[in-house]
Amino acid sequence: MSRDLLPHLPVILAVARRGGFAAAAKELGMSASAVSHSVRLVEDRLGLPLFARTTRSVSLTDWGQLLVDTAGPSISGLDDVLERLKSAQGSVSGLLRLTVAQPFTAMAVTPVVKEMFRRYPDLKIELDSEKRFVNIVADGFDAGVRLGGSIDQDMKTFRLTPPFRTILAAAPSYIERNGRPASLEELANHDCMSYRMPSGGLYDWELESGAGEVRVPTSGSLILNDWTIALEFARDGFGIIYMFEPLIAGELADGSLIEVLPEASVEETGLFLYYPDRMSNNPKLRAFIDTARTVLRRRHPTGAA
Repeated sequence: MSRDLLPHLPVILAVARRGGFAAAAKELGMSASAVSHSVRLVEDRLGLPLFARTTRSVSLTDWGQLLVDTAGPSISGLDDVLERLKSAQGSVSGLLRLTVAQPFTAMAVTPVVKEMFRRYPDLKIELDSEKRFVNIVADGFDAGVRLGGSIDQDMKTFRLTPPFRTILAAAPSYIERNGRPASLEELANHDCMSYRMPSGGLYDWELESGAGEVRVPTSGSLILNDWTIALEFARDGFGIIYMFEPLIAGELADGSLIEVLPEASVEETGLFLYYPDRMSNNPKLRAFIDTARTVLRRRHPTGAA
C-alpha cells in the first residue's frame, strides 16, 4: 500500500467501528465530507470497495474487513506509542472511550470524568451506556465498568467502589396501601417492578433465601428497561423496586423509600474498571485511574483502591 494512504487508515477504522460516516466524523472531529473523501480515496487507490452503503447503513465488505483486521492492531499500537510520547511531555489528550452499564455511571464514573476535565483540558471522553455486555476490544473501547463477577479473567482490573448490596425498597405510601412483604413467597402478591433485558426476557430478581441465592420472577404491572425511571415510580408508591443500594441511599436517608426484606438482600462485589493488558500503560487510561483513586477515595475512604 502506498505510504500516502496511511493517514487515511484511522478514518477507515473509525467508520468501521462507528458503523457510519457521520458518527466517525464526530469521533474524529472532521466533517462528514472529509471522511467520505478519505474512504473514497483509499477505495479508488486499491480498486476495491471497503464499505457496502445503503441509505440506512454502512457495513464492511470482505475486503474492508480484511483491511480492518490487518491494519487495526498496528494503528492502535501506534496510537499507544504516540500517547506515551505525549505523556512523557506531561500531556494527556485524545479520545478516551468507556463503556459503562447505565446504572453505574453516576455511582463511579461521572465524578471522575468531571475532575478529569478540570485536570486535562485537551482530553475528550466518550461514555457509552449500553445495556448489553460489549466486547471492549472488538468494539473499540479503551476500558469498561462492570460488577466484578462479570469480568473476563484475562482483563486487568481496578476497583472503583467497595462491595455494596442489591436491595428491595418501596415508598411508605405503597406499604401503607399494600402492607410489607414478610417473605420471598409473599412477593408474588405484590407489585414488583419488572426489568426488560436487552435479550427481550424479563429479569428475575436474585435474592438471598437463607439457604442460598434464588431467582425470583416478577409480575408487576410496570415493565421498564431503565432503573432511573423505575426509581421515580417507586418514590411515588407504584411498586417495590430492586436496586443497588448506593443509587437510593438518599431516598433511604430521607425516608422517601423504605427497605423491605433486608435479609433477602444480595452482596455485590463492587464496581471495577476493566481493560486489556495492552492498555496498561496508556496515558489516558492511567490518568483516569489516578483521578479515580483520588476522587473515589473521598467518597469511599475504605473501599476504592
